[in-house]
Amino acid sequence: MDLIGKALTMNELVAYSDGSVVSKTLIDKKIGTLTLFSFDAGQGLSEHTAPYDAFVQVVDGEAEITINGTPHTVGCGQMIIMPAHVPHELKAVKPFKMLLVMIRA
Repeated sequence: MDLIGKALTMNELVAYSDGSVVSKTLIDKKIGTLTLFSFDAGQGLSEHTAPYDAFVQVVDGEAEITINGTPHTVGCGQMIIMPAHVPHELKAVKPFKMLLVMIRA
């Protein structure tokens, strides 16, 4: 599906899947990526670091995003920035979808 130049609803671009994490890359360039994710309740990403800041916007549901050991509850319409080189992880409190934006320096 060509996404360029069209008005689209992010929440409709990636579906939930029972017991799974689903991702859909919207833009993948040398300078950065935009990726939509859906997480079923209880699913998540284990603690890791990234070499660049990561912007997360929740487009549906709710997640607990832990940055450097501090948990943050982030819900629909909210965003959080995970700083480069700092450990972070996330878990779906209930099914949730997010847009992940990473821009390489």
